[in-house]
Amino acid sequence: SPRTKRYTNTGHLPFPLIDHAEGQFFLNEAFKIIMEEVLSNGTDVKQKVCEWKEPEELALLLDLGVRETGEPRDKLLQRVRDVAKYSVKTSHPHFFNQQYGGVDYHSLAGRFLTEALNTNLFTYEAAPVFVLMENEVLRGLRQLVGWTEGDGIFCPGGSTSNMYAMNLARYQRFPEVKSQGVWALPRLSIFTSPESHYSVKKGAAFLGIGLDNVIFVKVDDRGRLIPEDLDEKIELSKSQGAVPFLVSCMSGTTVQGVFDPLDHIADICDKHKLWMHVDACWGGSVLFSKKHRHLMKGVDRANSVAWNPHKMLVAGLQCSALLLKDTTNLLKQCHSANATYLFQQDKFYDVNLDIGDKSVQCSRKVDCLKLWLMWKAVGSMGLEERVDKAFIHARYLVEQMKKREGFQLLKFVNVCFWFIPPSLRGKEGTEDYQEKLAKVAPVIKERMMKQGTMMVGYQPLGNKVNFFRVTVFSPLLSQKDMDFFLDEIERLGKDL
Repeated sequence: SPRTKRYTNTGHLPFPLIDHAEGQFFLNEAFKIIMEEVLSNGTDVKQKVCEWKEPEELALLLDLGVRETGEPRDKLLQRVRDVAKYSVKTSHPHFFNQQYGGVDYHSLAGRFLTEALNTNLFTYEAAPVFVLMENEVLRGLRQLVGWTEGDGIFCPGGSTSNMYAMNLARYQRFPEVKSQGVWALPRLSIFTSPESHYSVKKGAAFLGIGLDNVIFVKVDDRGRLIPEDLDEKIELSKSQGAVPFLVSCMSGTTVQGVFDPLDHIADICDKHKLWMHVDACWGGSVLFSKKHRHLMKGVDRANSVAWNPHKMLVAGLQCSALLLKDTTNLLKQCHSANATYLFQQDKFYDVNLDIGDKSVQCSRKVDCLKLWLMWKAVGSMGLEERVDKAFIHARYLVEQMKKREGFQLLKFVNVCFWFIPPSLRGKEGTEDYQEKLAKVAPVIKERMMKQGTMMVGYQPLGNKVNFFRVTVFSPLLSQKDMDFFLDEIERLGKDL
């Protein structure tokens, strides 16, 4: 077709450079590949979780370089197929590697729709549907926390949500920081658990608070923050000339899945007049469950909550909400720059619907639709069932581990365990036992990835050497998958 010819002149072209018919045909064919490779093969337990290639081999196979001239349609479609084929299938039932995975098809439809619409969520005139929708979804999440009023925003990940909370807490205490900067501030201190997410330290560094001013509070033998030690460390920080301003506590730690005692922490925050932030990125979804919401008793007393529905609710990456009890428009006061080319105050509609000045971003993707569409499809009861099922699978996995030789549990909400290969059983007291045990998980992980059978993460923690952490929340999971998981760990590690 002459439409595929390329022109270098700067004058008027006889036809558009984009051929809509050709583009739509390509898109249709690409969707067929996506449906086949990602959503059919990628969720089939008989297929591999990943097609492992060494980096040099993969780069060569994909032919990653870009060139001055474009490629024909058939070659491009093969590119799409290769990308799908060699990517990790996170929707696969045997992908246990991170705290996201699985697939909800209603949410996925929302993700396809927002990508096609290519909407920027900053003004009502540009995104009328999604401004109203985000407000409603945030209201629904706040109600689950226990707040009838408040504010919030969808953020690009839980780490950003945690950083927002720090920035808001600092601004509320010292509003002059916005105009005068950190020079106007005393030395500030933040308190958190050593089990907390690393974004607390990243946020302190990013905001100029400093890593040395993140003070770690002792935890009990279950990994829960000890309120009495928090109180003592706040008093000590004050005596050393610092100004405590924020406590970041956990509802579902990343590794062990531990929930801090929020009610007791709230008492101490009230006593010292500190901002209480709850990092519930992992555990927040228990609020949908009547059986398990007690784990977050006291969350309604917090000032802010970070919650990632893309984790246990399987809303799809990324879907991260920061929820605020504040009703004074603190988000906008803290972050607004009053750009007159976007946020004109004489518009013909209610300018409070121009929510872009709440955000540190300008361009902001729509993350509310995927959750809204899924929530509309299955209702709160369906999401409650999804959370309860995750706990049922975890309990089943723990029960089966106890029946098998070689599995040593750490006994937390997340299923954390060591696999003890036959060669190490009964040798716990030997001098090099821990050194050898530390090498087991990395080797099993390498084997499972190169064979493509499944993916599960491992990590050390404190004085604990490498152990596996498995999270089981995908709606595609069954007890057969739990049994497969245990069988596969045994198969991959029996000869070590």
